[in-house]
Amino acid sequence: MNGVCRLLASLLYGLESYMDGTPDSIFLQDMLMGNTLHLLIKVYDRLQRFKAQRPIPVECDAERLTQELAEELHTKEASPEVVELLFLLSKPHLMGLLFVHDAVAQKDYEPELPPTPPLPDDSDEEEESVKIIRLVKSQEPLGATIKRVSTGAIVVARIMKGGAADLSGLIHEGDELREVNGVPVEDKNPEDIIPILAQSDGAVTFKVIPGTKGELAAKDAKVFVRALFDYNPIDDPAIPCKEAGLVFRKGDILEIMSQGDDTWWQARHHDKAKPRAGLIPSRRLQEKRVALRRPEALFHPQRHSKPDTGKRNEGADYGAISGIHVAGLRRSFRLSRREAQDRWRKSDGQVASQFPTYQEVVPYHKEPGAQHRLVLLVGPAGVGVSELKKKLLISDPERFDVAVPHTTRAPRKQERGGVEYHFVSRHTFEKNILERKFIEYGEYKGNYYGTSVNSVHKVLEEHKVCLLDVEPSTIKDIYTAEFKPYVIFVKPPPLEQLQLSRRKAKVISNEDEAKPTKTFTEEDFEDMIACAQVMESEYGHFFEKIIVNDDLAMAFNELRAEQSRLETETQWIPKTWAQPCSDRNLK
Repeated sequence: MNGVCRLLASLLYGLESYMDGTPDSIFLQDMLMGNTLHLLIKVYDRLQRFKAQRPIPVECDAERLTQELAEELHTKEASPEVVELLFLLSKPHLMGLLFVHDAVAQKDYEPELPPTPPLPDDSDEEEESVKIIRLVKSQEPLGATIKRVSTGAIVVARIMKGGAADLSGLIHEGDELREVNGVPVEDKNPEDIIPILAQSDGAVTFKVIPGTKGELAAKDAKVFVRALFDYNPIDDPAIPCKEAGLVFRKGDILEIMSQGDDTWWQARHHDKAKPRAGLIPSRRLQEKRVALRRPEALFHPQRHSKPDTGKRNEGADYGAISGIHVAGLRRSFRLSRREAQDRWRKSDGQVASQFPTYQEVVPYHKEPGAQHRLVLLVGPAGVGVSELKKKLLISDPERFDVAVPHTTRAPRKQERGGVEYHFVSRHTFEKNILERKFIEYGEYKGNYYGTSVNSVHKVLEEHKVCLLDVEPSTIKDIYTAEFKPYVIFVKPPPLEQLQLSRRKAKVISNEDEAKPTKTFTEEDFEDMIACAQVMESEYGHFFEKIIVNDDLAMAFNELRAEQSRLETETQWIPKTWAQPCSDRNLK
């Protein structure tokens, strides 16, 4: 502040001899001594002090949080306080204030543009086609990649959405790079230009020849995808620029910013404040990669488990009740472990043609009064799926329920139709099979067992959460907008922890009058882990939540917390589930 004032005073003193009363000199004197200039100097001083504090916004997305709060309040009881708060949140003044807050919080005001040096005056024969571009350089990359083309020229390969180069609108894909900060680059490799940029302070000056590539088209509608695999550009030798890559994990929601390149898309994490996009492999590229390096465990699951001796209790599912693992809690029509593995081995050819990479999704929030999403519990035999389901039912029977299955066997003592089972004739059951009324079914000891679509709908129509544990092969048949299933995979811990947590557990046979018990064997543990690996490899793209059941109480708490989250938080569902149904003929 003092320096500016001294400079202004020196300027006035030096100009005294030139103040001859002409209009120009009077205008200059009035401007230098006027209140406007002095007020600007005060503003400058305040900004300098404000800059020294380096304030950081607590939240960069207050507008979105306010919208989510309003959506959650709509689900609450309409008390006077809730009504008043909703009214205040809907006021245009508050909405405008939040919009301005987010705009300021997300904008990078640093660094200041340094004094502009004189532009080079040594024009050549290409003077008309050369552009001089000056971009402000912050701590973030400029958001552009370069490459050498067949002609030997260095050109801009791609512009990253949201980066400094993209926001400036001055540099485009296909532009030929001639100089960087006055250093010619015609004889340099792309990697040699990186140190020049790294040494630049404040701003970077480019001399380019505009390319023939036209301007980008208007922005497309937002596209969001759920990543179905892990990715780290550092480990990818094919990516054009590792620094421009985007790290993500399986299950992350990504916003696709550009699909203009068939090989490399541009994307960013939807829940992070950084506007700059990063490179990710396109769906086409990733599918080719997976086809070329098929996981050994996926196509040869039998190599990861010992052969089945047929001595186990088929159809058994184990859960922890007072230290004893009870078989038969999972419905007895399920495939045995041996049958399930045989099916997976036979389906290897089918799996080879399916390479899930990205799933296009849209945000979803359950409206008040709408049906709950169907909750599917999946896991290998013995991991404790049935016990987790049972504990969830006992914890809140008014909120959770299960679909009553159908069977052709005769009712036992104290069994009531429509409570334990729907008892039907064999003819009726087979007719329902032909009419595709079952989600899944099977035959056990000469009797049919199955879960019908209607029984699931009955639970959902009562506005309860329907819990269903199924074989993983069933998921794809009910992965529809009708049920909007939320798939939870219950996974065993590593072998050593599995042996420790189940060391005192026992198994009761699935036979009707069986009483003898036996402890878990080493083979049981190995089969459980092998089956879990196969399930995750083949059906993992359906799993939205994975719970490791090392301790039943902790696994239950995690499951219960996940159910609560489903009721309150916005979820992401496949885009096809949100699209309107196709036209139907009038009856």
